[in-house]
Amino acid sequence: MARAQRLTRRFPAQMSEAGYRRLRKFAAEAGLDEGEALSFLFENFDSVTHADNLPHRLGLHKAMLERRAAKS
Repeated sequence: MARAQRLTRRFPAQMSEAGYRRLRKFAAEAGLDEGEALSFLFENFDSVTHADNLPHRLGLHKAMLERRAAKS
């Protein structure tokens, strides 16, 4: 039996439009609200991410953020 999920922490967060759309799509497909979906993803982070791809994708994302910051 799954344990009841108590959402006890709140934090201000910013997301890209694409990221938020994907979160909403995932939440809807899973039958969760956005907060529950985020909790699920972070509680199960190691099993829902691909350990070999994560560092590469993170590096690409950081490079994109650096390019964006350099332009402004």
